[in-house]
Amino acid sequence: MQKRLLVVDDEPAIIKGLRFSLEQDGYSIEEAHDGQEAVDKFMANNFDLVILDVMLPGLDGFEVLQRIREKSTTPVLMLTAKGEDMDKILGLEYGADDYLTKPFNILELKARIKAIFRRANHTDARNQDQVIKVSNMTINVANRNVVIDGKDVNLTAKEFDLLQLFATNPGKVYSRENLLETVWKYDYLGDLRTVDVHIRRLREKIESNPSQPEFIYTKWGVGYYFVDK
Repeated sequence: MQKRLLVVDDEPAIIKGLRFSLEQDGYSIEEAHDGQEAVDKFMANNFDLVILDVMLPGLDGFEVLQRIREKSTTPVLMLTAKGEDMDKILGLEYGADDYLTKPFNILELKARIKAIFRRANHTDARNQDQVIKVSNMTINVANRNVVIDGKDVNLTAKEFDLLQLFATNPGKVYSRENLLETVWKYDYLGDLRTVDVHIRRLREKIESNPSQPEFIYTKWGVGYYFVDK
């Protein structure tokens, strides 16, 4: 089935270039040129991925991302022209799945998109009906749903992938490099703080007290591991 992408940027040349290149790869492209138009189109349609510029007239990319995350876990790839760490980190804090700094290589963008879809589509047949129960938390692998104390927990795609990996391998310590390799599934060019941001967000959603975690522990100087009590 053809994948539908929403491309959001206020620079017509970038929109035109992305549309041409991505349609060549068989994607269906819808475009938006400002933040409010992006929100309106997203809410009115079903998209498989959003490519979202940070610097937009009206609502900026972070505000658009927040609106999207209130309703959906659709993957979002952020574009930033500044190249500043704060933009990248804020994007991840708000629930972005990935980011690229302008100017970017179109081949790298395509690789990132393919990696995102590979993660979304990759389902081990042995785990189709698997339900993982840990303490007061239930993880349904088939429908990618997490319930804690009877309440649904809204995780982004990467947060769920991290939790599933940890919960199916309790006690195993993963370095940041391991996690980038396993969860992001490509040679990630960003810095290792990407992992820290996602772990922090995941803890905020599944731990009753994130500063004293019950599930995801830090092994200082090494990485992270999961405890099934």
